Amino acid sequence: MNHKHSARICVPVCEKDLDALWNTCERAVEWADVIELRLDCLDEIPDNFKEITRPLILTFRPSEEGGHRELTREERRRFWSSAPRGETVWWDVEGDLVHDLTPDWSRVIVSHHDFSGVPKDLEQIYERLAHTPAAVIKIAVQTNDILDCLPIFQLLERARSEGREIIAIAMGNAGIATRVLGPSRGSFLTYGALDDARTTAPGQVNARKLRSLFHLDTIDDETMICGLVGMPVMHSVSPRIHNAAFLEQKLNGVYLPFEVHDVIQFFKRMVHPRTRELNWNLRGLSITAPHKQTVMECLDWIDADAKDIGAVNTVVVEGDRLLGYNTDAAGFIDPLLKRLTTLRDAKVAIIGAGGAARAAIWALQRQNANVTLFARNVPKAQALADLFRISCMSLHEASFAGYDLVINTTPVGSGAYINQSPATREQLSGSRCVYDLIYNPRETLLLREAHKAGCETLGGLEMLVAQAGLQFELWTGRKFSHEFSRMNTDFMY
Repeated sequence: MNHKHSARICVPVCEKDLDALWNTCERAVEWADVIELRLDCLDEIPDNFKEITRPLILTFRPSEEGGHRELTREERRRFWSSAPRGETVWWDVEGDLVHDLTPDWSRVIVSHHDFSGVPKDLEQIYERLAHTPAAVIKIAVQTNDILDCLPIFQLLERARSEGREIIAIAMGNAGIATRVLGPSRGSFLTYGALDDARTTAPGQVNARKLRSLFHLDTIDDETMICGLVGMPVMHSVSPRIHNAAFLEQKLNGVYLPFEVHDVIQFFKRMVHPRTRELNWNLRGLSITAPHKQTVMECLDWIDADAKDIGAVNTVVVEGDRLLGYNTDAAGFIDPLLKRLTTLRDAKVAIIGAGGAARAAIWALQRQNANVTLFARNVPKAQALADLFRISCMSLHEASFAGYDLVINTTPVGSGAYINQSPATREQLSGSRCVYDLIYNPRETLLLREAHKAGCETLGGLEMLVAQAGLQFELWTGRKFSHEFSRMNTDFMY
């Protein structure tokens, strides 16, 4: 299979009618090295196939393997007995049909899909497929946590050592690392959707992002890997900032989102150089909610400021040690000082009591501001207030009139809470400035309410870029252009 890039991207095309199928194929050529025709999506199977300027993979998938049709074994066998063949035509056939067919095996991918999770007999499935005459093995399994990627990466290592061509993919958001890093670790190809509306499997990244955002074609065994650890992380624009910085600084690096439930097990099995089960050039991690405090248990050394704050948002892999820092505090305060010049004796309200609130309170107290904590659950937030010796009040029916600054450190206003605000226009009336640490969307409902209440407003993107710059410097020793990174967040990740 000829390809013009160092990594192959296969763009799957799944359309109900032939006109749409061919139109989509024509658009896919821009990003695809290979085009997969998902023929199980069609209402009617064509008698012939148009000439397309890319190699084709034909797929006729039954519903139990992720297809769009209820297909009997006999229906599938009949289809493949008359399917087109050729030097640029590949067949993707399920493992149960291998012994029923007599194709050109040098153009066959034998596949297994599991949408329920990672099967316990994954190694046996690989061995069974490896004993077929097919040229390429394909195994795709559903992931629910980043740790589910480990057996997929291990399969890639095994196949490479045995000289066997393989496509191994962890589906779902937690499996994105296998889609981006797979080709550099021996995967025959990776799949990329034509656009976000045309994904054909969970967690499938679009082809444009694979190439322009994650720099798929330049990733190799030496690539410096960094990433964002949290749950959830798919809304984050951090990959845009850091991947743009790698490009600007001409560094061989990639920054990935990692969906992590159990941060302690993740650090033990995939991160710490002394215990990890994956050989990769991991250099640094950003830590976000809900792991900023728990991650401290996993580290060999923690910076004094991060200890004071009680939260780590940056991890550096140095030799066989893990070092922890907090860049949130400096990133948080920098845009404020540019806007307000001084915070001495400023009356400040903090909404929320998580890791971001810790960093904000610590930074504000160092600027000699007077801080009050506001929370929906006062008893739960009281411990944080006691730690910093500040007052804690109920957010319900609170009034921020007379405050110089109101800061939202909660996720309310983004993700599942995008249509909500932690405070109303009436509550904000009479305050000078409202600072929302949320950066996606750039204008939250809180900021719109604040504007209507006559307040100055400040969004979270400036903080995100500032703290990301400090992280990048810790990982690489280089400083990136903040303006360049802000420009690269115009198209949200």
